[in-house]
Amino acid sequence: MKTNSLICIKNCRIENSRRTIIEKIDWEMHSGEKWLVIGPNGGGKADFFNALSGETGLKFTPNSDSAESVSLFSNAFTGSTEIVSLEKAARIIQEERENDESDYLESGVDIGRTGRVFISERLQPADTPATIDTLPEVELTGIQKILDRGLKYMSTGEIRRTLLARALLSGKKLLLLSDPFAGLDAESRKILFDFVNNAGTEPAIILGMERWHEIPDNISHVLEFTAKSISFCGTRAEYKKLMQERLGDQQKKLGEQKSSFTKLYTTTKEETDVTGKTTAAKDDIPLVQMTNVNVSWSDNHVLRNLSWTVNKGEHWLIRGPNGSGKTTLLELITGDNMQVFCNDVRLFGIKRGSGESIWDIKKHLGIVSYRLHVEYRMLGGTSLENVIISGFRDSIGLYEAATDTELALAKKWLDMGGFAGREKDTFGSLSYGEQRAILILRSAVKCPSLLILDEPCHGLDESYRAKILHLMELIGEGGTTTMLHVTHDMTEKLPCEKKTLELMPECDPMYRIIAS
Repeated sequence: MKTNSLICIKNCRIENSRRTIIEKIDWEMHSGEKWLVIGPNGGGKADFFNALSGETGLKFTPNSDSAESVSLFSNAFTGSTEIVSLEKAARIIQEERENDESDYLESGVDIGRTGRVFISERLQPADTPATIDTLPEVELTGIQKILDRGLKYMSTGEIRRTLLARALLSGKKLLLLSDPFAGLDAESRKILFDFVNNAGTEPAIILGMERWHEIPDNISHVLEFTAKSISFCGTRAEYKKLMQERLGDQQKKLGEQKSSFTKLYTTTKEETDVTGKTTAAKDDIPLVQMTNVNVSWSDNHVLRNLSWTVNKGEHWLIRGPNGSGKTTLLELITGDNMQVFCNDVRLFGIKRGSGESIWDIKKHLGIVSYRLHVEYRMLGGTSLENVIISGFRDSIGLYEAATDTELALAKKWLDMGGFAGREKDTFGSLSYGEQRAILILRSAVKCPSLLILDEPCHGLDESYRAKILHLMELIGEGGTTTMLHVTHDMTEKLPCEKKTLELMPECDPMYRIIAS
C-alpha cells in the first residue's frame, strides 16, 4: 500500500449478514485522485457505494481463506462518509410516510420534518436552524425557498438538493454522490456540475454515474462494475478509449434488441387486447381538462390559473424547473393531491369530486412516479411477476391469485424488459434503476388510455434507458395510449411528443403551451 493511499481494498468481498454480494474487490484511492464509479443497473456500483458509506449493513470483509494474495482493508474516511443517492432519498420519504401522524392531529395534516429541521440534524454546534438560510452550502444548492416545506412534499429534484446541502454541512470527509444530476433542472445541474468540477480535497468526492455523459473534467480515474464484479479500473483516458472501442458493438446490440423488442411488444399488445386487459376511454371526450386550476401550500403558490386540455393521441412533454409544479400537476390527475376537489379538473369527461371512485379513474391510467416508487419500496418482498400483474389490477402489490393469462403476460413483459428468468426475484432485491425499469413495464401492461411518466429514466443505465425510450416510442405509435412525459433531459424527448407544457413559476402567466 502506497503512503498516500486514502482507501485500500485488496482481496476483499462485499457481504451482508446473510450472503456475499460481490466476491472480490481490489481497488485503491490515492490523495489527489478524482474517481468516477460507473456500471449498468444491478452491476454492483450501488453495493460498492453502500459498503463504503457504512449505512446499509453492507461491509468489506477480507477473503482470508484465499491463498492467492493477502487481504487488506483500510479507509481513512471510516465514520466520516456521507452518501447522496436516489436510494437514500427514497428511504427518507419512506420514513416520513411511516411516521406520518396526520390521523391523530386536529388539523389532519402532519407535514413531518421540514428541510430546515432535516438539515439542522447535521449542523455543527456553532450554527443554528434560524441561520440556515445564509449558509453558503444552502445558497449553493438553492433551497432557501423550500426550507420550511415538509420533505414528503418536495419534488424529486428538491429533495436531492436538500440531501446534498445536508451532506455538505455534515462535516464528513468523504461524499459519495450517486447519479447526482438525475432529476435536476438545467440550472441546478450546472450549479452541481460546477461544484463537483471545482471541488478541492476536502471533502473528498467519489462520483457515481449510470451513464458516461456530463462527466466533470476533474475526474481522473474510473472504476466500473458489471455483473457484480470489477470490469474496469484505470485512468479516465483509458476508459474513454475502451468506451470508443465498445461503441460499435453496443450500437449493433441495441439494433438487435430494438428489433426483437418491437416484435415482442406487438405480440403482447395483441394478446392484451384479446384478453380484454386493454382499458380505453371514449374517443370523443378530452382525457384531461383543467380550467383555472390553483394549488398552493401555505404561502407557496404551486399552480396559478392553469387551463390545459389533453385529447386522445396528443403526447405531451411537460417541463419546468425543480419545484415548478410538474409533479403536483400529475398528482391532480392520479388522485394523489386532494386539492383536485376544490378545482375544476375533469378526467375522461368526469369532474373530480362528482361521485366517481379513484378506481374508476385509475383503470384508465398507467403511472410511473417517484411516489409510486417509494410505495413499492415499502413492499420490497413482492415478486417481479406480481409487480407486473398489479398493473392490471391498479393496486400496490397483489392481493388475489393471478390468472394463468396474467402470469403468461407478465413473463413476456419481463422478458421484453430484460428480466427473463427472474419472475420470482423480489422488488427489494433490485438496484434502484432495475426497480424503475420494472415499474415502467408495470405501467404499460394494460395499454392504458393515459400513461403518466414522471422522470421515467431516473437511475437507468444506458442499456435500460435505450430500452425504455424505445418502449415509449412503440407506445406512442400504437394509437391506444396517450402519454404525459416529464423530463429535464431533452435528449429523452420523443418524436411523437408534438406538444409541450412548460411551467414557469416566476412568470405571469406561469405556464405556456408549445406546439411543434
